[in-house]
Amino acid sequence: MIACLLFLGTKQKDGKYKHTVDLPKTTFDLRANSVMREPELQKLWEENQVLKRVSERNTGATFTLHDGPPYANGDLHMGHALNKVLKDIINRYKLLQNHKVSFIPGWDCHGLPIELKVLKSMDKATSDALTPIKLRQKAAKFAKATVNAQMNSFKRIGIWADWDNPYLTLSPEYEAAQLEVFGQMVMRGYIYRGRKPVHWSPSSRTALAEAELEYSENHVSKSIYAAFKITSPSNSGLLDEFLPNVCLAIWTTTPWTIPANAVVAVNPELSYAVVELQSLLESESTSGGKQRKLGSILSSGNEKPFIIVASDLVSVLESKWGVKLVIRKSFPGSVLEYCRYLHPVNGNECSVVIGGDYITTESGTGLVHTAPGHGQEDYLTGLKYGLPIVSPVDDEGNFTAEAGQFSGLSVLGAGNAAVVKYLDEHVSLILEEPYKHKYPYDWRSKEPTIFRATEQWFASVDGFRDAALDAIKRVTWVPSQGENRIVNMISGRSDWCISRQRTWGVPIPVFYHVDTQEPLITEKTIEHIKGIVSEKGSDAWWYMPTEELLPEKYRDKASEYRKGTDTMDVWFDSGSSWAAVSAKRDGLNFPADVYLEGSDQHRGWFQSSLLTSIATTGKAPYSSVITHGFVLDEEGFKMSKSVGNVVDPEKVIVGGKNSKEEPPYGADVLRLWVSSVDYTGDVLIGSQILRQMSDMYRKLRGTMRFLLANLHDWKPENSVPYSDLPKIDQYALFQLENVVASMKDGYDNYQFYKIYQTLQRFAIVGLSNFYFDVAKDRLYVGGRVSYTRKSCQTVLAAHLLYLVRAIAPIMPHLAEDIWQNLPFQHTLEDGSVAKFAFDL
Repeated sequence: MIACLLFLGTKQKDGKYKHTVDLPKTTFDLRANSVMREPELQKLWEENQVLKRVSERNTGATFTLHDGPPYANGDLHMGHALNKVLKDIINRYKLLQNHKVSFIPGWDCHGLPIELKVLKSMDKATSDALTPIKLRQKAAKFAKATVNAQMNSFKRIGIWADWDNPYLTLSPEYEAAQLEVFGQMVMRGYIYRGRKPVHWSPSSRTALAEAELEYSENHVSKSIYAAFKITSPSNSGLLDEFLPNVCLAIWTTTPWTIPANAVVAVNPELSYAVVELQSLLESESTSGGKQRKLGSILSSGNEKPFIIVASDLVSVLESKWGVKLVIRKSFPGSVLEYCRYLHPVNGNECSVVIGGDYITTESGTGLVHTAPGHGQEDYLTGLKYGLPIVSPVDDEGNFTAEAGQFSGLSVLGAGNAAVVKYLDEHVSLILEEPYKHKYPYDWRSKEPTIFRATEQWFASVDGFRDAALDAIKRVTWVPSQGENRIVNMISGRSDWCISRQRTWGVPIPVFYHVDTQEPLITEKTIEHIKGIVSEKGSDAWWYMPTEELLPEKYRDKASEYRKGTDTMDVWFDSGSSWAAVSAKRDGLNFPADVYLEGSDQHRGWFQSSLLTSIATTGKAPYSSVITHGFVLDEEGFKMSKSVGNVVDPEKVIVGGKNSKEEPPYGADVLRLWVSSVDYTGDVLIGSQILRQMSDMYRKLRGTMRFLLANLHDWKPENSVPYSDLPKIDQYALFQLENVVASMKDGYDNYQFYKIYQTLQRFAIVGLSNFYFDVAKDRLYVGGRVSYTRKSCQTVLAAHLLYLVRAIAPIMPHLAEDIWQNLPFQHTLEDGSVAKFAFDL
């Protein structure tokens, strides 16, 4: 007890026993003072180029963790912090393992969010007057400013990277590498132009890729059951007894697509029935309300037609419609093929066709209203039967003149309602009701999307799908279920729409003949444009004349061509990073050793990188892929500014305005939290969790202070050989050896939470409760040269040297602070204890 009080600062009095007591001494403070100390250490690292020098000194193999680019359009959030700290832990550990490590940070700088932020920063008159090149200049300025802000935030978290040489997707050398990937895919026949339905965002006025969608589980559509009147049966005599009053019943959640209806599809394997509509069920005849509306067909004054539906759905529809349905005739779906019906809007005759196995009896009627311009299955069915691809909807999501009386109306608003009203007035509506279901939204504008056929550029995934699936098997996925997830996505995905109708991006380098609209895109044209872009950047596409953008071979015909205005999908931008960075820069591996991002990147960056790499090199761009979950609040809810549960990484580090409610914990406490969670799933953070981390950090710092203070006069040459150590010291080193093995396993398998747990059990609890208590008397009493003190210090030195190394990847500021307070740090080369401690 007296020794502990003296350790805390009580002055000892002179006396004749002074030489027999050796009290701990250290300049290492128990308080971290991280707000001041961490920036000092970061400045030291930066000025001395520590990452570069350590990497160059190492003699092991090169290790490349390729950075997935965060989007340059806002401040960092806790997901960014989790991601970059995980990467930094891995890189620092690999450095300690004697690897050569060069970490190139990157940023995704093109795309709609940045373009919209620029446009929203000015009034409408100013934005309308913007030329494409002016808009691009403002977008580039905004992106670069955001990159600088995010870079400074990452540095404050203690991330080691080549900050002087990041990769930006807007840099000329990057854009040129991207065009090279595009060109190689063109030459291999993987790029084509076609008119087919794609996800279209009316709010952003551009096509979207699957990775740019968010699916709302709470979307409510205006669903309808409608009847299309049959004009002639396909099989003579099959429906004669019901003519001319027999109809096909369809169900749709997008009534606005009915004007584009081309056919009705059936499943030949299903059984269908002609049913007679008899009296309304009592519960329905007396029920009303705004949510559910019976159509004119079911009104009491109108003659009830015969309706064709799937036999298995008769009872379900009877309950749904509130009408007694009596089966009058049954037959297989195949006999309905080429049956003719009257289009409910334009009056044209259309056919019944055979669809695919997407037609089921799980919902609807078993007959599918098909508009090839507004759905993927519809499109494929249309190709099979040579149907026209009608899509009477403009870029803003309004009906065009082709939609007749609905022209100018929003398909997601008034136009949808107008179609339903029209069907009801013309005795084609059976039932209207709200339908809650999963629906795609534009991930940027948070507004619903539509399927719309437009002329777009596509990458034909079918051309290299099998090669991609084969490559996936040779990649290590952490966690392992990531493999199944990306296999399912690659297996079931359609061709990749890579064109966007926006200004801020890398141009698709194609010219169109002004008369025929035929595209001109050859190896020579792409190579010529790539050379211009590598020198001047992609802005050149907008300000240089067509004559200069065309290679010499075509210049005499320049007046016959115009430049295309489409830009590339930003996922093609970031998906080309392997070509612009890993495969181009010195000191990096291709394929990269590791990609590490959030689990949502299976449908984003992991996938786009895989597809571009397979298409052009035949191999995956990564050897291992690690994924982490999302960061949620302490209650497990998604963070939201409106809810007020956002945890800001900057405030965690430097504190908020109210230091009691938002104390400054420092970067190491934040990093310690990252190491404590099983990041393969969603992780939680909040004030209580941060207090626990701070307490753990403080205890660990106290442990290190005890070790340092009791080694103030120790030298490696004073170490006692293992065989001469007392049993208790040998046991302590045996325990340390187990800790070494456990921590190494945690680092090697990227299971950092196991390292945290080991630190908690061993460094905080085990050492203090067992060895430190035993060691105190041996350290403080008996004189500085006593054998028991030497053996005890030997054990403490081994623990200190290992622990400072073990925590360095996770808490580098603490490790650096300890190292600077190590009294024997310059005499380690030949020390046997040092050799033991550093042998991971």
